[in-house]
Amino acid sequence: MQSNSLSKKIFIGLFSGLILGSLLQFFAADAGMTEALVGLADMAGSMFVNLIMMLVVPLVFVSIISGVTQLPSIQSFGRLGSKTFGLYIINTLVAISVALVVALLVSPGAGVQLPEVASLAITTTELPSIRDLITDIVPRNPVAAFASGNMLQIIFMALLLGSVIKLLGQEMEGVAEGFRKANKIMMTLITLVMQLAPYGVFALMLKLGATLEASTFLSVAGYIGLVVGLLLIWLFIVYPTVVGLMTDVSAAEFRRKTREQMMFSLSCASSNASIPVTMRTLTEKLGVSQATAGFGVPLGATMNMGGVSIYITIAAFFLANAFNVPITMEQLPTLIAAVFLLSVGAGGVPGGGAVMIGVLIHQMGLPVETAFALIIAVDRIIDMFVTSANVVGDAAVVTIVDKSEQGEAPESALATK
Repeated sequence: MQSNSLSKKIFIGLFSGLILGSLLQFFAADAGMTEALVGLADMAGSMFVNLIMMLVVPLVFVSIISGVTQLPSIQSFGRLGSKTFGLYIINTLVAISVALVVALLVSPGAGVQLPEVASLAITTTELPSIRDLITDIVPRNPVAAFASGNMLQIIFMALLLGSVIKLLGQEMEGVAEGFRKANKIMMTLITLVMQLAPYGVFALMLKLGATLEASTFLSVAGYIGLVVGLLLIWLFIVYPTVVGLMTDVSAAEFRRKTREQMMFSLSCASSNASIPVTMRTLTEKLGVSQATAGFGVPLGATMNMGGVSIYITIAAFFLANAFNVPITMEQLPTLIAAVFLLSVGAGGVPGGGAVMIGVLIHQMGLPVETAFALIIAVDRIIDMFVTSANVVGDAAVVTIVDKSEQGEAPESALATK
């Protein structure tokens, strides 16, 4: 009920800010008053953006460590772990690739005229080369990595530390539990911050409504339609078809049995909050073993981010085109790697994908407040479908892995049910 209430408040904030901003732009007689109101909205929106960005580094760090420490064991990872990891990675890379092709064909954001761009000199739009990207993954100074918010280095350190904690076993259980509690704290903080989203969205949309032309809103509507359209294809066609081809569960049956999971994730927009429903869907409706579901679902909530990958990829192209600094072919390998790692680092909470887009905006050298305003103002609409694509993707991968395990070792698989 609380998430439904928040959704309504965000929608109210979105449309009321848009309407008020548009009225100020077209009908306000007092230019001084309009400028003052837009200035206040700009200040409030910037504070909201800064508040979200403040949580990025600790959220990514503890979320990844918590996920790694919850693996059954590093040594006995074996066949189950290899299949699950492999399919999660393939799913994410395929999602990025398809979104990349679509973005290159459609060019979302092309032709958008942003009021602040005319006098803007963007000097840091080039992402690092693929060689620099790989080299810089290993940090020379961990403190500097945290201070600068270098996501690739932070993710590397989190994976390394999480693996060591897991390898040390029982003696480090207290440490592992500490990171799990820290992860819970960060998720709660994100949830609390998102309670301010209606007001932040109102301020951001008021500024946009007061400064952007109608053609820009039409372009944003096209961006929303493109992202949501791709996510719906993933939800209703790609995942059910792949499950139908690789298991004895038909596409229609998979769609029917994941309906409750899909609707729940749409309402809460949180992969982590959807974990209990995903577990129930897998074990009670799709016949997946408790062991496979218990391993695959929490891992998927951390690293299986097909929906987020599509979202971040389309958003990156939309913003680059909108600011008239299109991404070049030479930058595509680097962008793919960055989107993949940022997708894995996205928190399974409302607004997690938008936070990662904020990081990418900074790395691309775009003005954070203006660019992030375009994203966060419509994030709640897109985030519902992003979350559904993520969690249904978890169900698809875990179902495929479990059915393959039953075929290779039916006695062990069935024994865990």
